[in-house]
Amino acid sequence: MMIMVVAAVLVISYASSLRAYIQQRHDINALQTEIAQRKEHIKQLEEQTRRWEDPAYVQQQARERFGFVMPGETAYVALDENGERIQTEPELTDPKSVGSAEQPEAWWDDAWGSVLLAGDPPEQTGEGPESEIDPPKQKKD
Repeated sequence: MMIMVVAAVLVISYASSLRAYIQQRHDINALQTEIAQRKEHIKQLEEQTRRWEDPAYVQQQARERFGFVMPGETAYVALDENGERIQTEPELTDPKSVGSAEQPEAWWDDAWGSVLLAGDPPEQTGEGPESEIDPPKQKKD
């Protein structure tokens, strides 16, 4: 009987410790998720701050937000059928992303690949149009 009482006390104490452990793990996971979200938000804010260093972006924002025009320019406002201003969504690209696209290959690389393919064609798998065409019948002499 005494062993049963000791076992019950141990189970109760371990259960409360396990419940506290699970709650703490849940809290840690929630905090880690919040940290990741805040880091992403900080990254977006740093990107926005960096964009404000670009004079073209500042000029675009001044034109868009305040309707500024350069000296000698004439501003026009497009209106819809109700007389409301039509909102356009001009957006400048990120200066770092301009010109970062993959460079195209030279035309002679494609031509040489064609020459190599013609000299050593891949084996026919039996799938595709060549398997659907009947071979020409040979004439019997």
